[in-house]
Amino acid sequence: MTRKPIDHHEQEGLSRRQFLKNSSLIAGGVVGGSLFGGLLTSQFQKKDLPQNTKDVKNLTEARMFFSRKEDFDILSAATERLFPESKDGPGAIELGIPYFIDKQLAGSWGDNAKEYMSGPFIQTQQVQNPNINQDSQGPNTETQSPTPTPRYQTRLTRSEVFLIGLRKLESVAQNQFGTKFVDAEDSQQDEILTMFEVNDVDLPGVSAETFFHLLLKTTIEGAYADPVYGGNKDMMGWRMKEYPGPRMGYLEQIETEEFLIMEPESLMDYQAFG
Repeated sequence: MTRKPIDHHEQEGLSRRQFLKNSSLIAGGVVGGSLFGGLLTSQFQKKDLPQNTKDVKNLTEARMFFSRKEDFDILSAATERLFPESKDGPGAIELGIPYFIDKQLAGSWGDNAKEYMSGPFIQTQQVQNPNINQDSQGPNTETQSPTPTPRYQTRLTRSEVFLIGLRKLESVAQNQFGTKFVDAEDSQQDEILTMFEVNDVDLPGVSAETFFHLLLKTTIEGAYADPVYGGNKDMMGWRMKEYPGPRMGYLEQIETEEFLIMEPESLMDYQAFG
């Protein structure tokens, strides 16, 4: 039996016909609003995650910025005091907040890559005191904090602020109570953190108050940000607030009259891990 030779013109014609056929399907889908719409939105559909997501979870619980375990332990203890475990839910450590902060510091946010980082950097300023007699002896100025501004007020990056602040927490604990910060009692840790909050501690290049509020801000963000960023472990922060997480739509629930408590979903529920 002889084999029919390949006709390249015929093969080219089939390829063109197949292309036109597929193109007409897509065109019809555009008009009908089904096929092409499905192709465009398929990336936003919830994917079935593999049964074993252990590797993914291990990645979220790995240090990326803190090379010294001692610094990370101080961070963990400090965030736990700011967001302690209670009857309402878990604390900072169980929520993975220290890992959330670690990952933010390891990226462009920690390096202030998108910030204006030129001077002047004003933490305090000298102002005229109208209550002081001009003819009296001594200075007629007083020191006060500058007018609040969204502008970044230190030449240090956020990662540097955290390292300086955390190590100062340790230094204050040693000087005040003769113990490591992580070994100090809860009341002692609270007292130290309060000293930073009221700016009763000297830090090089930045105020203690600035560090404290940065620590507090990132602690709260780590509790309620999407778990894909490293905190809010197992969406426990959302469960405390009965927040359902990001949803692509509410078509199935929009007509419901009663209040719904929905099982939360993370951005990871819409991503496939292969």
